[in-house]
Amino acid sequence: MSIRSGGLAALLAFSILGAAAARAAAPMLVIEDNDFLGPGGSDLQATLPLLANPDVRVLGFTVVAGDGWENAEAAHLLRFLEIAGRPDIPVADGATLPLVNSVARMKLWEQRFGPIPWKGAWGGLGSIDGVPARQPAVGTLPEGAPKLHTIAESAADFLIRQVHAHPHQVTIVAAGPMTNLALAIRLDPSFAATAKQLVFMGALLDTNMQAVTGNADWASDFNLLFDPEAAHIVLTADWPRIVSLGNVSGKVMMDQALMDRIAAKQTALTHYLKQYMAPLPLWDEMAAAVAVDPSLITRSVDALMDVDLTDGVNYGHAHVWTEALAPKGMGLRRVTIVQDIDTDRFVAGFVRDAQLAPQHP
Repeated sequence: MSIRSGGLAALLAFSILGAAAARAAAPMLVIEDNDFLGPGGSDLQATLPLLANPDVRVLGFTVVAGDGWENAEAAHLLRFLEIAGRPDIPVADGATLPLVNSVARMKLWEQRFGPIPWKGAWGGLGSIDGVPARQPAVGTLPEGAPKLHTIAESAADFLIRQVHAHPHQVTIVAAGPMTNLALAIRLDPSFAATAKQLVFMGALLDTNMQAVTGNADWASDFNLLFDPEAAHIVLTADWPRIVSLGNVSGKVMMDQALMDRIAAKQTALTHYLKQYMAPLPLWDEMAAAVAVDPSLITRSVDALMDVDLTDGVNYGHAHVWTEALAPKGMGLRRVTIVQDIDTDRFVAGFVRDAQLAPQHP
C-alpha cells in the first residue's frame, strides 16, 4: 500500500468514525401525546423522564381529551412547563372529542353493561349524568393560570410535520386516548411508517378478575375505552415498531414515601409535585421512561394486537393473538408487550428526573 493510499484509507476511516460518533451523539427525538390532567399526577409527571434526560430532545407535546377536557389539560401542561423551566417546548391543542364515542354513547353503554369506573372528562369516578356534550370553558386553575399559549398548529398537523422533518427518527409516546394519532394517520397515511416507533400506555389484558378482587378503576383500560376506533386505527397502522405498557404500568405506586424522596431536594418543581401529589400508579411515567431507556425492560412478549369494536361488553378492549391464531388480512401489527421492568432502577431514575428541574437550554 502506498503512503498516499494509506493516508486516504486513514482519512476514510476517520470520517466513518466521526460520522458514527455524530450519530451516537444525536439526541433521541420524542413527541409525547397525552391527556394532561392536572395539576400534578401521572399525566404531567410523564414529561419528567423526557425533560430531564440530556440525550432526549422533546419536539413538542400534543394534547388530547381523555382524563380531562382538552383545553383544561393544555392549560395545566403550560403552567407545568413554566414551573419546570421549559417554556421553549411547543404545546399543540388536539382533539376535544373521540372519533365516534360521545357522552351520550358512553351513557347508553353504561345503562346496558354497567358503570365504567373512570370516565375522565365525562364524570371522573362519579356519574356521567349532567356532563356537557362538548367541552366547557376552562375554569380557575389551582396552580394559577399560565402565561404561555398553545401554538396555532393542530396536534395532528404538528405530529405530521415533525415526523416528516425528521424521518424515521421520532418516537411517539402516547399515554392517553389515541385520537390525535388516528387523525394524523387519516390525514397522512405515511405518518406512522415515517416515525421511528410508537410507545403507548394501554392495552390491559385479562384484567376482568382484577376488577373483582382489586381496584376496578385500575383494571379498566380507559385510554382504549374512551376512543376505541382511534386505537384500532393506530394499532393497525404500519409503524416500524410498537411497544405497549399495559398491565405492567400499574406495578409502581406513587405514595408518600416516594414523594418524600423526591421532595428531599427543594425546588419549585418538587414543591409543585408534593403539593399536588396523586397516590396513583406511575402509569404514564413508566411508558415515557421505557421509551427513552428500553434497557429497563426485563421481560416482554410479542403478539399481534387489535381493539374490539363490536357493540357489546368488550367494546374498547384489546385482544392479542399469536401469528398462527390471528385473523388474516386484517392489517394486524406485531406489538412488543412489556411484562416486567427493573422497578428499582425505574424508581431511582424517576426520583432523579423529578429533582432535576429542567432548564431552558
